[in-house]
Amino acid sequence: MATGVAGAVSVAVASAGLLAGVLATEAWLAARRSYLTDSPQIEGEFGLGAGGNPVRLALLGDSTAAGVGVQRVTETVGGQLAARLAGEGRRVRLSGAGIAGSRSSDLGPQVSRALLGRPDVAVLLIGSNDAMHAAPLPAVRRNLGEAITRLRTAGVNVVVGTCPDLGAARAFGQPLRALLAVRGRQLAAAQAAAVTAAGGVAVDLATLTGRVFRADPGTLSADRFHPSADGYRLWAEAMLPAVREAASSRAPL
Repeated sequence: MATGVAGAVSVAVASAGLLAGVLATEAWLAARRSYLTDSPQIEGEFGLGAGGNPVRLALLGDSTAAGVGVQRVTETVGGQLAARLAGEGRRVRLSGAGIAGSRSSDLGPQVSRALLGRPDVAVLLIGSNDAMHAAPLPAVRRNLGEAITRLRTAGVNVVVGTCPDLGAARAFGQPLRALLAVRGRQLAAAQAAAVTAAGGVAVDLATLTGRVFRADPGTLSADRFHPSADGYRLWAEAMLPAVREAASSRAPL
């Protein structure tokens, strides 16, 4: 019996060592893959024929807020949200402060830049880099909460797209992809709690769009990590109800 237990323990230790080696290899490969970096300039006027004061919409966050993976502003989350609001009879003035590679700890300067434009609504897309770099969850909650609090104090309505489903990112091999998916879910839950506590609205992108991203490779761009125009469209559609409500309840000028 003791021999059998010892054997089982040896197998478990060996398996754990093998898994750690595979994960390390996958992480090494992922860090050395080429990823897209170019992005369109996130700015524009939409619904110019509509009357009234424009809704000032600001995008903050990481490469997905900046639109990496597509060529035209109309293909980005910000552009697609602005176009949909304009299609409902609103004038929209879009601006962007997102920077590729950003984590929650990088939001402070972005908030300062966004506030210069006196936005009515801020949309934040953040979390993937926090998950991939194993950022401590308490720090993520604190940094995100502080950014939202600053925006809300300035009268800005805030909508946050939480960490997307990293299990759909085909740039990563298994089992790294599965591990990142778990980490992403944990991080999204922490983000949602911080967003709600700070007075923002959280949109669970992983739950709302993850299954489609996993099933359809066309939702990803050429680097198999950043969304394509179709992927960004899915995110925009998921966020539109919250952004529409935020635009409708903006403070009067």
